[in-house]
Amino acid sequence: MQERIYMDNNATTPCDPRVLEEMLPYFTQKFGNAASRSHTFGWEAEDAVDKARERIAAALGVLPKEIVFTSGATESDNLAIKGIFEAYASKGDHIITVKTEHKAVLDTCKALQKRGATVTYLNVDREGLIDLNELREAITDKTVLVAVMWANNETGVLQPMREIAAICEEKGVLLFSDATQAVGKIEVKPKEVGVHLLAFSGHKIYGPKGVGGLYVSSAQPRVKLSAQIHGGGHERGMRSGTLNVPGIVGLGAALQIATKEMEAEAGRVATLRDQLESGLLTIEEAFVNGSRTHRLPNVSNISFRCVEGEKLMATFNQKLAVSSGSACTSASLDPSHVLTAMGLSDEMAHSSIRFSLGRFNTAEDVNRAIELVKTGVEKLRKISPVWEMWKEGLLNDF
Repeated sequence: MQERIYMDNNATTPCDPRVLEEMLPYFTQKFGNAASRSHTFGWEAEDAVDKARERIAAALGVLPKEIVFTSGATESDNLAIKGIFEAYASKGDHIITVKTEHKAVLDTCKALQKRGATVTYLNVDREGLIDLNELREAITDKTVLVAVMWANNETGVLQPMREIAAICEEKGVLLFSDATQAVGKIEVKPKEVGVHLLAFSGHKIYGPKGVGGLYVSSAQPRVKLSAQIHGGGHERGMRSGTLNVPGIVGLGAALQIATKEMEAEAGRVATLRDQLESGLLTIEEAFVNGSRTHRLPNVSNISFRCVEGEKLMATFNQKLAVSSGSACTSASLDPSHVLTAMGLSDEMAHSSIRFSLGRFNTAEDVNRAIELVKTGVEKLRKISPVWEMWKEGLLNDF
C-alpha cells in the first residue's frame, strides 16, 4: 500500500525528531517541577524553562520576561482578549477584530459581548485583506484592543501588520495578533512591528501539542493583563499552573530550529506550493482563494467549481490528507466563514480544499496529490448534473 501523503500542516505538524530528542529527558530523568526551588530536580526544570524562554524571545526579538507559557494558542487568545478587556475596563469596552479570524478569537469576542463588550468585526476584500481606512474609522475613545491575525489559517493571507500597528499607535490602542500560523514560517518580530500581544503554539512548528505562548509587551507600552487562570501566581501572575516542562522545552527547540532554517524552508515549500498550483489550476474552473502575493509560502486554498470539498476528499480513499476548512471547524456542515467573508458563495466555499505543505513534503508528494485531485474532480463532475447545468449556462451561483 502506497504511503499516505500529509498536506494538512496548518492543522498540526509531526514532532520533529530533533525536538523530541530534547524533550525526552524531562519526562523521566529531569522530571522536576519548575516551581520547586528547594532541590536540584526543581532547579533542572527551572533552568530548562529559562533556556526555552530565552530561545523563544530571541526568535521573536523580545525579552524573555515578556513570554508567558500557556497550553496553546487558544488559551493565549483567551488570555490576551479577556485579560485586556478586564484590565482596561475603566478605559472602555470596545474591541475591534476581523470576520476572518480563527474561532478562538471570534468566539472569545462573542463571549465578551455577553458580558457587555462592544465588538466591531471588520470586513475583508476578495483577497482576504482588511481595509485600513475602515480600521482607522472604527477606533473610538472606548477602544481597548484591536485583534488581527498575522496569517490566516485557511488561506495563508498575511495582513499588513506594520500598517495596522501604525494606526494603533496613532490612536493609542493596544494591538494583539494571533500569529499561530506565521511564527516559525516567516519572520515575526512583534516589538519591531508594533504588536503588543502575540499568540503562538508548539504543534504548528513541529513541536508538541498542548503548549504555546503569549508575548506581552513589558515597556512602551507596559501591557496589563487580568489573569484567567488563578492558583499560585506562576508566569508573573498572568497564568497560574504547574509548567509543562517537556512541552516548553519542545516549543523552544522547535522555534529555534524553525527560525534557523526559515529562509531555506520558505523557499523550498513555496516552490512545492507553486508546483501544486500549476498542476491543479489546469483543471477547468479551479481558483485560488485569497491573495497570491500577500500569503504564507506553504498554503494554497483552491475551489473546484461544482465539486463539494468533502466528497472530493472522500475520493482520495485516505491516500491524501488535506482539509476543507480549519481543523477546529472541520466537523461543521457550514461553509467556511473565512471564504464567505471574502465574498465567495456558499457553494464555492463548500468546494474549497486547503493544501498546507510542510517540512517533510516532497515534489513526489505534490505530483501524487495533483494526480489524486484531478482524478477525483473528473469522477465527481462526470456524475454531477449541477456541473452539466453550469456548463450549459443554466446556473450562475456555483
